[in-house]
Amino acid sequence: MRSEIISVSELTRQIKTGLETLFPLVKIKGEISNCKRHGSGHIYLTLKDEGAQIPAVVWKTTASRMSVALKDGMDVVAEGRLEVYPPSGRYQLICTSVTEAGQGALQQAFAELLQKLAKAGYFSPERKRAIPAIPETIGLITSSTGSVIEDMSKVLERRFPAARLILYPVKVQGTSAAEEVAAGIAWFNTTKQKQHRPDVIIIARGGGSLEDLQAFNGEVVANAIYHSRVPVISAIGHETDLTIADMVADLRAGTPSIAAELAVPDSQELLRHISTLQSRQEKLLRAKLEGAERHVYSICSSYAFNRPYLQMDQLHERLNVLAAQMSRSITTLYSERVQHYASVKQQLTMLDYRKTLERGYVLVKKEGKYMTGAEKLKASDGVELLFHDGILPAVISPGKRS
Repeated sequence: MRSEIISVSELTRQIKTGLETLFPLVKIKGEISNCKRHGSGHIYLTLKDEGAQIPAVVWKTTASRMSVALKDGMDVVAEGRLEVYPPSGRYQLICTSVTEAGQGALQQAFAELLQKLAKAGYFSPERKRAIPAIPETIGLITSSTGSVIEDMSKVLERRFPAARLILYPVKVQGTSAAEEVAAGIAWFNTTKQKQHRPDVIIIARGGGSLEDLQAFNGEVVANAIYHSRVPVISAIGHETDLTIADMVADLRAGTPSIAAELAVPDSQELLRHISTLQSRQEKLLRAKLEGAERHVYSICSSYAFNRPYLQMDQLHERLNVLAAQMSRSITTLYSERVQHYASVKQQLTMLDYRKTLERGYVLVKKEGKYMTGAEKLKASDGVELLFHDGILPAVISPGKRS
């Protein structure tokens, strides 16, 4: 049976379709050789081991995101897809990531933990705690050696010397580093000594490789930060380094010095702000006082406010008039009563029998009764004669009645 004759292009197309379909995603471990960076930004290289080699390319966009500088002789793990290039009739690996060989397992574990914690809400912005604006005490978890403590102390001294810095020394890399960092977070959260209870915790260390930062890419530290009641600032490595601890923390700082900058306010700026607020409050208070004074003056000058005073003046004037009228009325009434009394007294005086007696008249009194006529008397009756100046006894003598 004779085989069908096909063109080179058709054969290459079939190989391309089959190969690219069969290997849509591969991970290859090998040594870099013939590494060249093109002027366009693309990187061309060969991956080889003791038995074979394969050409590879890293496009510019992927190369710009890589944290590792590729060079000949480097053992790497390249991830990507196979592609057949028909013009040259060869296949090559289109790399989507390239990491050092020792970092491959760590990257895998990092990615898996990242996905797990993301689903659990460890990175959710809603659960992030606010960093206190003016902390009195700062808990620092870092190595007791190195420049981190000195760098942060200088920043705190410059920006906000009133803050107290309490160090909890730990290993920042190695087998027990993660457990020591977690223990430091727990201690700051549970300490019974009030002077050691921080307002914010800073976890810090200098830069390093992925292996060096592994303690901060594990679940132990992530859980400790997530369950901390005290807000946590993470300052792990350099600004280009990003760890799981950075993502779980309430605030990420690019470096330990930046963490110190973020943890405390600038005291000079704070004093200027306080001065501005004080000046503003003084102006507001002065304006309120002036407004209140104008309001009080307006009220005091208003007719409604002064009406009671006007009414009181009118009533007082009326009271004076009534008092004067009452005084005149009383005086007049008294004068009238005095005159009436004098008149009555004069009349009574004129009617007084003693005045009549003074004119020579006599009252005759018999047995305690005044005699008003001669017919009531008879001879030998004993009587009393009342003169104006005394009383004399007398006896009626017989005589001729006229």
